[in-house]
Amino acid sequence: MEDKNIYVLQDNESVGAVQIADDVVSMIASLAAREVDGVSAMTGNMTGELMSRVGMKNMTKGVKVDIIEQNVRVDLSMTVEYGYNIPAVCQKVQTKVKAAIENMTGLNVTDVNIRIAGVNMQKNKQ
Repeated sequence: MEDKNIYVLQDNESVGAVQIADDVVSMIASLAAREVDGVSAMTGNMTGELMSRVGMKNMTKGVKVDIIEQNVRVDLSMTVEYGYNIPAVCQKVQTKVKAAIENMTGLNVTDVNIRIAGVNMQKNKQ
């Protein structure tokens, strides 16, 4: 039952094992990033965009995680609201995403890389 997308967080022979899917880690990162003021939306690739158009909601849009042993590397793609300081928003996102993943999973976040895909000129948050 070994799957490359599922990782063991804790393995205790007397109680059992705790496993987590990489999609769950991606979802934690996405939700944490969206909580930061100035983040307009997470942006995905073409496949993600097409999937969302046919009705498949994708909470991990714009997030890629690589988990090696207990270390996590996160790559985010997002748009920011017009008028916000982009480096300041990115720093808050990096801090919040790192803290959320580490607090909820016990994994060590080594990198939170951000790609700004655009600036949202509209007032309402997506």
